Amino acid sequence: MVYKRIMLFGLPGSGKTTFATHLSRSLNLPLYHLDKHFFVENWIERDKEDFLNIQRNIVTQDRWIIDGNALASLELRYSRADLVLFFCLPRSICLGRLFKRRFFKDLSIDDRGPGCPERLRFPLVKYMWTFDRRVLPILERLRKTYPRTPFYKIKFPQDLNHIFKL
Repeated sequence: MVYKRIMLFGLPGSGKTTFATHLSRSLNLPLYHLDKHFFVENWIERDKEDFLNIQRNIVTQDRWIIDGNALASLELRYSRADLVLFFCLPRSICLGRLFKRRFFKDLSIDDRGPGCPERLRFPLVKYMWTFDRRVLPILERLRKTYPRTPFYKIKFPQDLNHIFKL
């Protein structure tokens, strides 16, 4: 199947941004990192309605890859996606990757707003550690509401090999 609208979300440090970048290059699909739009500069959050309008404009396009969580607008993206990838690698791997990203950021990945340098703070680690508790009830409802949308839970990087032959 040829996917034109791919949504990636999941635990911070799970590899979704790196994979989204690779996938965008391989499939020649435009890539949108939500963090780049959520923060205007210096980690200041954009107005919620402005952020929703940006996402609405993106999802109405015919082709996209959207990388990011933004749980309040998860359904907006899910309802238009023709493939959903939920990255939920073991937390120990995610934590290690958060540290790695903080000190060895891949500079070819442009996923942050202006003046938002990579940093690792306790709220991000806590967000990662408790992510499932917040997202699983929402995800259960969305999967029932949109049963025809292909959904894959990525528990290990090798799981992606079953979906893509890149």
